[in-house]
Amino acid sequence: MVCKLGAVTLAGTAAGANSLLGGVEPADETPSRRVEGGKSSNLDAWLARPHCRTASPLQQTRGGHGLGPLRRAAPLGGARLVGSLQRGEPVAENPILWTPPVERRERSAMHRFMRERGCDTWDELYRWSVEHGPEFWEAVAAFCGVEFETPPRTVCEQPGDMTTARWFPGATLSFPKHLLRHRGERAAIVFRGEDGTRRELSFDQLREQVDDFATGLRLAGVLEGDRVAGFLPNCPEAVIAMLGAASVGAVWSSCSPDFGINGVVDRFGQIAPRVLVCADGYRYDGKRCESLPAVRGVLERIESIQRTVVVPFLGEPVELEGLRGAVVWGDFLTRGVTLEPVTTAFDHPLYVMYSSGTTGKPKCIVHGVGGTLLQHLKEHRLHCDLGPEDTLFYFTTCGWMMWNWLVSALAVGSTIVLYDGSPFAGDGRTLWALAEEERVSVFGTSAKYISALEKAGVRPGDEFDLGALRTVLSTGSPLAPASFDFVYDAIKPDLQLASISGGTDIISCFVLGNPLLPVRRGELQSRGLGMAVEIYDEDGTSVVGQNGELVCTRAFPSMPVGFYDDPGDARYRAAYFARFPGVWAHGDYAELTPEGGMRIQGRSDAVLNPGGVRIGTAEIYRQVETLDWVLESLAIGQRWEDDVRVVLFVVVREGVTLDDARRDEVRRVIRANTTPRHVPAKVVAVPALPRTISGKLVELSVRAAVHGEPVKNTDALKNPEALEHFRDLPELQT
Repeated sequence: MVCKLGAVTLAGTAAGANSLLGGVEPADETPSRRVEGGKSSNLDAWLARPHCRTASPLQQTRGGHGLGPLRRAAPLGGARLVGSLQRGEPVAENPILWTPPVERRERSAMHRFMRERGCDTWDELYRWSVEHGPEFWEAVAAFCGVEFETPPRTVCEQPGDMTTARWFPGATLSFPKHLLRHRGERAAIVFRGEDGTRRELSFDQLREQVDDFATGLRLAGVLEGDRVAGFLPNCPEAVIAMLGAASVGAVWSSCSPDFGINGVVDRFGQIAPRVLVCADGYRYDGKRCESLPAVRGVLERIESIQRTVVVPFLGEPVELEGLRGAVVWGDFLTRGVTLEPVTTAFDHPLYVMYSSGTTGKPKCIVHGVGGTLLQHLKEHRLHCDLGPEDTLFYFTTCGWMMWNWLVSALAVGSTIVLYDGSPFAGDGRTLWALAEEERVSVFGTSAKYISALEKAGVRPGDEFDLGALRTVLSTGSPLAPASFDFVYDAIKPDLQLASISGGTDIISCFVLGNPLLPVRRGELQSRGLGMAVEIYDEDGTSVVGQNGELVCTRAFPSMPVGFYDDPGDARYRAAYFARFPGVWAHGDYAELTPEGGMRIQGRSDAVLNPGGVRIGTAEIYRQVETLDWVLESLAIGQRWEDDVRVVLFVVVREGVTLDDARRDEVRRVIRANTTPRHVPAKVVAVPALPRTISGKLVELSVRAAVHGEPVKNTDALKNPEALEHFRDLPELQT
């Protein structure tokens, strides 16, 4: 299928609309600022410094003083818990750490949906959802109140072919209408900055400002299918601009402001946006960072941009000189006009997202209006049990798909909390002060952040009132079993810890939380409803209880509409359907447990293969990073004597020397908890590990550097200079 986006042709499939982790680009000319999910890392420096219990900037806004230590709330009646686990204490492989109380389980939307379908158990519901996909997705649309302006001809055409299936053909609907359907003075968006700034928009105020921005776009000549790009901090204006663009049928694409000029041009330059929405700067880790010099560089290289809308984020007068078609945000808004959002086809493009770009220019992945809305409604309402009484926070930037996922929670009436700044501000306590003050009920972060808290000795549950908190979400990379223990010991014993996994590719999750099921140590709770996720061995046979390729065998609505500028869908098919014809291969190496949970072992292309045995890198990381003196690690397979040997690189805490005794300790921990094949032949200390700005380790780039091979597109790395630590290492010559 070929879709027209304004004057640019988009070749895409007819496949319906559609560590979760599209990569993002490095900050070529701005301070390092992000960890996972677009947040980087002054992490090592933060871990190395003393962590006194000083009040964070957010705490200091309350009467000028911080809170004293607070007792953690006692478990709710009916919750089943496992006692605190000490490091080195032998435990069952996947013990149950928490079970939802009967009352919580039975009042959940998932339970109600299950009963309405006539199913008695989760297993029955899941099996029905994948075996009767069209019927399931129709039921989700009805349950979640999807309003079709024009009803579909059928639910799905060609459902048996993942590459050509088309969902809800003939249907029209409005994405922004669903996100703005809640009314009143209740908070829709709360913004918090690391400097203590707080802003709030009600649902009525949000709707009014979306109308004002959409009217400005129409007056600027923006048409259905045109692209509107955002180069913005995680602020309310980003949400307003996205919803305003969707209101006129335009396509939204965004990057966070720490992207350098090359990173922005590599992305936006491919899609030819007509309007660029940017900020004058942002703040990070106590620093003021200017964005307009980078914006000027972008405008010089992307000629399609006709209008530049500048948000005065730093709170000072904006200098517009040298900015083509520039106008300040407040002057662009056209007030007093009530706009009826346009309705579009179910598979009309809504977002352009980007792959990491570590092997070349980022792929431009196009997701559709209906598939995005329906999948996010399912995940928010059923899997996360979100509703109007909830406040959802996710630590993200506009350059990570979790931003898009977070914003969609407006459709279920939840208040969303936006934070821009360092996650480690206030000695790692700022986000927990935010959680307390805003009464956050669902708190989302990355696995790396949780690990960093533990290594720094920060115990949020001892210091903050987290009585409203009922769920912690984690993504970005596999959450280690020890981090499960830490959450239940140091954050709160009675909550649902939901490690989730999916990706930019599907703008959603394959595996995620489940309000009906227990939480098992080191496991993701369940596969998503309607997602026919299996694990294939190398021969394409479905397996349980052993590692293999994570695949999806049946079509689902949030598959991409296609890749931008991909005639004949050649790159799209090669990306997902070449490994197993007709089956989506996601590129994750994982294990489906007999209980129906999942363990993600790492990326398939980074799998180690010593002696012909396939080993996921996460199997090694989760063991070695239990050692307090190891800050982080990265493993590769080095070609050696007609075989492959495992090489482990570690970043150690300041003041620690990696001597033979510590190397032996690493090997003992790995051998005791895995197999002899996992034990590295070499353990080497390095000062830093290379990452994308989204915080993802780049094992393939390190492997290439070790072998003296060229590393493709180092512009996609936050710290490409770190690769030099891996070239010509004497330790790897013997």
